[in-house]
Amino acid sequence: MTEVIEVSSDWLALREPEDARARSRHLALAAAGQLAPGPILIHDLGSGTGSMMRWLAPQLPGPQTWVLHDWNASLIERAMHAGANDREGRSVSIRARSGELAHLESDDLDGASLVTASALLDVLTSTEVGALTGACVGVGCPVLLSLSVTGRVSLDPWDPRDDEFEAAFNAHQRRRAGARRLVGPTAVALARRRFLEAGWNVRAAATPWRLGDHDQPLLDEWFAGWCDAALQERADLRVDGAAYRALRSSQSRRGALSAEVAHTDLLAWP
Repeated sequence: MTEVIEVSSDWLALREPEDARARSRHLALAAAGQLAPGPILIHDLGSGTGSMMRWLAPQLPGPQTWVLHDWNASLIERAMHAGANDREGRSVSIRARSGELAHLESDDLDGASLVTASALLDVLTSTEVGALTGACVGVGCPVLLSLSVTGRVSLDPWDPRDDEFEAAFNAHQRRRAGARRLVGPTAVALARRRFLEAGWNVRAAATPWRLGDHDQPLLDEWFAGWCDAALQERADLRVDGAAYRALRSSQSRRGALSAEVAHTDLLAWP
């Protein structure tokens, strides 16, 4: 069995408002413009608790049916209970498909009008990104892939230790997880290249998180996870890591810390 990256429902709930703010509405509207009239079927890969569906469904015409793909059945169950409405205010239909995405094929996306994913590409391997893009090309519908981490973080105020922690975090994103080597921040470039090689059109949009005292819990949780990952990768950073974290925590409590975390949205179509 493929080793999967654990994601908690609490973390998904905490980040959902900032995800919704950051995603590219321009690319969402462009994706909507690619859809044929009539009922549409959207396959959402790595759907979690359904945040992509809740954000995108109101921007698309209906009737809509969403097929939620995730290895974690309990997360899908939450999504199905939360529901979503289309652009005309009608409830969307939801189907669940629990299982791994490592060996995605076109048949898994049968009948798709649109394929979506959010915060997924960077936790895949090169082979898995190839399988995902290949399956989408095979089914021949538009693909909207949002919020892929690109590796750049800007903290304000600046600290000389920021760059080392960023580099360590990015190395951790490219780590070996079991038998899998993750692509991390190179995911967007890899997916873009695969679609272009297939002769598809591709548009990208910068979709950074902008964190600050308006959402201190998310800033604190993100920073803690960012540091933890960096320290797992670079044990030598632990000597100064405690002081660095204490400084940033103090700044956050005083409303004196902000962060911009770079992501990219990608729209691809035949």
